[in-house]
Amino acid sequence: MTSTTETTEPLSVEQLSSTTLLRFATAGSVDDGKSTLVGRLLHDSKSVLADQLEAVEHASRSRGQEAPDLALLTDGLRAEREQGITIDVAYRYFATARRRFILADTPGHVQYTRNMVTGASTAELTVILVDARNGVVEQTRRHAAIAALLRVPHVVLAVNKMDLVDYQESVFAAIAEEFTAYASELGVPEITAIPISALAGDNVVEPSANMDWYGGPTFLEHLETVPVSHDLTTCHARLPVQYVIRPQTAEHPDYRGYAGQIAAGAFRVGEEVTVLPSGRTSKISGIDLLGEPVDVAWTTQSVTVLLEDDIDISRGDLIVPRKDAPATTQDIEATVCHVADAALTIGHRVLLKHGTRTVKAIVKDIPSRLTLDDLSLHPHPGHLDANDIGRVKIRTAEPLPVDSYADSRRTGSFILIDPSDGTTLTAGMVGESFASPEPVKAEADDDGWDF
Repeated sequence: MTSTTETTEPLSVEQLSSTTLLRFATAGSVDDGKSTLVGRLLHDSKSVLADQLEAVEHASRSRGQEAPDLALLTDGLRAEREQGITIDVAYRYFATARRRFILADTPGHVQYTRNMVTGASTAELTVILVDARNGVVEQTRRHAAIAALLRVPHVVLAVNKMDLVDYQESVFAAIAEEFTAYASELGVPEITAIPISALAGDNVVEPSANMDWYGGPTFLEHLETVPVSHDLTTCHARLPVQYVIRPQTAEHPDYRGYAGQIAAGAFRVGEEVTVLPSGRTSKISGIDLLGEPVDVAWTTQSVTVLLEDDIDISRGDLIVPRKDAPATTQDIEATVCHVADAALTIGHRVLLKHGTRTVKAIVKDIPSRLTLDDLSLHPHPGHLDANDIGRVKIRTAEPLPVDSYADSRRTGSFILIDPSDGTTLTAGMVGESFASPEPVKAEADDDGWDF
């Protein structure tokens, strides 16, 4: 363990800024070794500080373990350490010379499905662990379905505990074949299977001498090399307005800028744009990035856009290219994951937050609830309980410019909020999913919430 406590040269600001960022999440059944894999990854990539390792070693000895339990590097809650399970989503940041990472270690219990949805909602890659002794189980299929629903671009099947099956290639091949067939039916675009032993370190950071039959990348190598860049020319450019900047100073008496983080695509000076939901059009006269003018800005950059025309724009509006504007609608049909303990019911009055805009809304219908075990649909359940995934039809008080979630994960998503206390109720994904809703006859509007 001495190698971990040795000081390594930290990456410089220039090195960090030149590397790409990968957000990824882990998922799997209870005791498949998710937290151990993350701990091993941090340990072997020398991303653990000496005092952190000493704390883990001390906690492990107090539990009667001779070797440090690397799962404790992410299982930080007292209840997690006492029970030996993951309850909450644990986020970790680390970096190598090739890439920066933000990882979310999510729980494996069925009752914490909502936590996996939270962790994977912004992930570009999901790691699904499987115990080599058990193969693909119910939770494996559930997590693959959630990854497909959330349109995660890359899925890694990590077949763990290969040391307990004598590193047999046939065991790995059978599991990889079964999972790949299932995930492909769900529409998962890319699946990579890697045999590992998180406890022993096989194929996590260093190649395994015990599996010479495997010629693919190690777990870390795949994380460092999987493509995360997007072709900005094919994205629907979207800029939710967060703040209107008007200094009204002697130096900038007429400055009016519209600030926000670009949710998708790219914007260029001289481009014709439309402001939604008003539909007013103008042309970009300037873009300020970190206080400096630029000709082009793209996804995730926080910018201030200036327009040629003085039109009414406020927080919650959406700036889009004039030739690529989404339709505005008050009727939204979506796949949702209910995250609150109280049920979501037909007629539920809620606030819907889409981007930087929040409007009143009502749940008009719940056409179906998805059973993730076998992907069957339970028609017209009437309500969704905590961790349920289903289809909903929502009517909003004001028109919203929404994209399909399949086209844009940022502008195709929303959350439902309890107007009484601000509690997040539901996470939603606009448009179709792999589970198509059944046609539902429109019901009469509830009194008092007719929009």
